[in-house]
Amino acid sequence: MLKDASKEYFEGRSDYLLKVKEADDMEAKVIGYKEGKGKFEGFMGSLHVKLENGIEFFIGSGFSDEIRKSPPKIGSTITFKYYGFTKGGKPKFASFMRVRED
Repeated sequence: MLKDASKEYFEGRSDYLLKVKEADDMEAKVIGYKEGKGKFEGFMGSLHVKLENGIEFFIGSGFSDEIRKSPPKIGSTITFKYYGFTKGGKPKFASFMRVRED
């Protein structure tokens, strides 16, 4: 937590505190899609991706409406951010960042 140094000590929530989280990024290959639900019905809901080590999972956040309408092609490589790994080796809180252009 980062605190505004010009403010006195206080308890509880405040606009003078900022929580800082460090994210890492990684690349994965797109191997499929999952259909969207609710607001995203008829669009891509999430990407089914595979890491180099063979672990597969879905990424469902970080997409603009434009990307959901025209998702990355199967076989393309994407970059995503994450915050550590689960016990099973999957990235936690994975969020799409961009398609890698080669």
